Amino acid sequence: MALEDAAKQMDMAFTREDLKGPSYELTFGGATSFLRRKYTKDLTGVDIAVTGVPFDQAVTNRPGTRLGPRAIREASALQAPDAPYGWDFDVLSEFAIADYGDLAFDYGHVSQFPAALTAHIKTILDAGAASVVLGGDHYISFPILKAYAEKYGSISLLQFDAHTDTWQDDDMDRIDHGTMFYKAVKSGIVDPTTSVQVGIRTTNEDTMGVNIIDAREVHEKGPQATVAKIKEILGDRPCYLTFDIDALDPAFAPGTGTPVWGGLTSAQTSIMLRDLAGINIMGGDVVEVSPPFDTTGATAIAGAHVATEILSLLGHRMRTA
Repeated sequence: MALEDAAKQMDMAFTREDLKGPSYELTFGGATSFLRRKYTKDLTGVDIAVTGVPFDQAVTNRPGTRLGPRAIREASALQAPDAPYGWDFDVLSEFAIADYGDLAFDYGHVSQFPAALTAHIKTILDAGAASVVLGGDHYISFPILKAYAEKYGSISLLQFDAHTDTWQDDDMDRIDHGTMFYKAVKSGIVDPTTSVQVGIRTTNEDTMGVNIIDAREVHEKGPQATVAKIKEILGDRPCYLTFDIDALDPAFAPGTGTPVWGGLTSAQTSIMLRDLAGINIMGGDVVEVSPPFDTTGATAIAGAHVATEILSLLGHRMRTA
């Protein structure tokens, strides 16, 4: 496909025949799957499945993250159809990537949501694909991690966030976006000694043994030193990358449920995500994009770029495995 194809191609999310390659269509029109990937529930031959989880039961202040997946997909249509910038390969051309659509769940039976999400991700993993999840409040990472732990055992967590989300909560059935990693560590799903949280800037005395690189350290030592420290902590263990959009400073991502000043810049984040190439990443998510609180769309744009970088990190791991 070439640029002139934009004159005759549209709705490639439904009309394209394969799962690889660019999609040249009008940025302001067409079906907005993630990066114009094909919408399909058939996971045959899929390397990476992008899926949305429109759930926001437990935000601290601002609701609206249930609208995040839709906004991130729409924002992704603004990205150039060429290979993601800064990488030495094109994940969109080398790997079969599908938009698997959103998780279906009964919003009237919230207690059933976690099991439904775990089963949803397990279906993707059992098909031999990795998942990239568009959220949704941050609680969704806990049911997702359960599915990954079933396949890989105890896993390392790489978390970009303003908050540790390890506040004490021994009720495993409570659905809370600030306690799920306490539960993940306590239940043995996440190994804290080989896990790291980046961009932290809220007080929590008990981090459950997870390594912390706070926002100030990133600002003072820079992205490259931060990446070197992350890689040293993770080693070659299988890891899951979760990116809460409030890891970014509100100047770059105002549309989130829990904005905190002093955060990471988009430039720092783009450098770190790309330089993380080589980590043994199994899957990832970007969460807490709340479009109602950002009429500019900047937060969704950031979320779309983060998800694209996660795709590239997964592709890099797959092509070097």
